Amino acid sequence: MNLKPETLQRIDEVITHYPVKRSATLPLLHLIQEDIGYLPSGTAEWVAAKLEIEPINVHGVITFYPMFRQKPIGRRHIRVCRTLSCALNGGYKVCDKLKEEFNTELGEISPDGEVTIEFVECLASCGSGPVLMVDDELHERVDVDKARQIAAQIRAESAARGPAPAAASPAAAAASA
Repeated sequence: MNLKPETLQRIDEVITHYPVKRSATLPLLHLIQEDIGYLPSGTAEWVAAKLEIEPINVHGVITFYPMFRQKPIGRRHIRVCRTLSCALNGGYKVCDKLKEEFNTELGEISPDGEVTIEFVECLASCGSGPVLMVDDELHERVDVDKARQIAAQIRAESAARGPAPAAASPAAAAASA
């Protein structure tokens, strides 16, 4: 596993916080995903060896929790709430607009490598829906026009930052799958 030295250090330190090593499974998976952006093939085996447990125990955690990604995503992660209050207020139209703006489908990396759009369950802002998150930033009362503005802002930030790294490009994602 190709992790940054500081991530490896944090992993070793986190394990010491648990009297039973197995209990560190979730924190370790979060640290790996934070470092790499997703949980690549071999993660379950690596974590299992680190925690002295069977890989199936780690694999079960990875596949149970929807916040763990097993393939790369775009440089920006857009999550659109699809629960009832957001859906009734136009969440599906907002999602369709974002897919159109970035020429991509749900769960895929946009052709420019910039974004991945996902539908998610409840972003805990039901009174101000539809809501979406761009990375860790919550956007409330998003309609189609505001979705278009958010897309334009993402494109402007992307242009200022330069092209997405090869790891976030659709071709690189396909090669690593």
